[in-house]
Amino acid sequence: MQLQINPDFQNLIRPLTPEEFNLLEISLKKDGCREPITILEDQTIIDGHNRYTICQKHNIEYTTFVQKGLETETDIKLWMLYNQIGKRNYTNVEKALVAIEIEKLEKVQAKARQGTRNDLKTDNIRSDLTESEESGKALEKAAKSVGLGYGTVYKTKQILEKAPKELVEKVKKGDISIDRAFTKIQKAERLENNMATEWPKGKYRVIYADPPWQYGDERSGFGGAVDHYNTMSMAELKSMPVASLTEDNAVLFLWGTAPLLPEAIELIEAWGFKYKTNIVWDKVRANLGNYTSVRHEHLFIATKGSGVPDNTTRVDSVQVVERIGRHSEKPEEFRKIIDTLYTYGNKLELFARKSVEGWEVFGNECST
Repeated sequence: MQLQINPDFQNLIRPLTPEEFNLLEISLKKDGCREPITILEDQTIIDGHNRYTICQKHNIEYTTFVQKGLETETDIKLWMLYNQIGKRNYTNVEKALVAIEIEKLEKVQAKARQGTRNDLKTDNIRSDLTESEESGKALEKAAKSVGLGYGTVYKTKQILEKAPKELVEKVKKGDISIDRAFTKIQKAERLENNMATEWPKGKYRVIYADPPWQYGDERSGFGGAVDHYNTMSMAELKSMPVASLTEDNAVLFLWGTAPLLPEAIELIEAWGFKYKTNIVWDKVRANLGNYTSVRHEHLFIATKGSGVPDNTTRVDSVQVVERIGRHSEKPEEFRKIIDTLYTYGNKLELFARKSVEGWEVFGNECST
């Protein structure tokens, strides 16, 4: 019986190494082909390409099994990937590559299913998930299907999309770990973004900063910081020459979240300031944390030399302002508080997202 080979199907599965192929050939010559070759109704092979090649070469008898119920090419490819992942001794990189392909095909299949629904009116449908969050959930499902954690597959996907070809090949060959390669592209990306932003000149009495903190459990597609901007490690933040920007008497307003209170104090000291107090932002709308439903954030106040306010106005240490706008964007009410307390002197906002009259700004997201 002459079976059909579709190159797209054959190339979907990682080819056997020469050693693996040799062992399979020895086994088939010795024991025969005991496992049926899986085909479609048109005789196209979808599992057993190597066995078929060896059987043809040595005139070894084989049987076939017709797999039914696969209506589209996407159905076929998904079946092949799910079928192979349990049969091959894949490395984590190879599993991740399979998961990425599964995610891609599952999206195609889901879109096709939605297209056949005539009872859906998209203008009346509201989804609480952003496109990024939906993609993240799809990738997590694909990762689970191959027995990997989300982080491993996400990092591999980022490497494929952003890393130089040479680095991608090293990852595939196992010459460099996924984690190490991912760290390399993150650093390169941050360097590129930072080089595009000129470091401020001059001296400043007031510095306002909202650092792009890292939390150690970043998961793209789930609404975290990594989905919205390039985060920075503590070492990178501490190495910024902020101390060189300050006047002898200066004040720092630094945003920090509840999980990062120690890191915020550490950064304050690294930048040459001494912690004094903080304002609590009650966001009204909470985010789900690992331990509590979090609805607040801290605006730390630290000084260098004499940094007391210019007037006797004292704002409430708890400010209730409903959270709106972009991820991590801070309400303008807090800048107004700073302007009220410190009425003169040069003012600088680090990691700014927009230009503001009366302030110098530094930030690779800054718009005019």
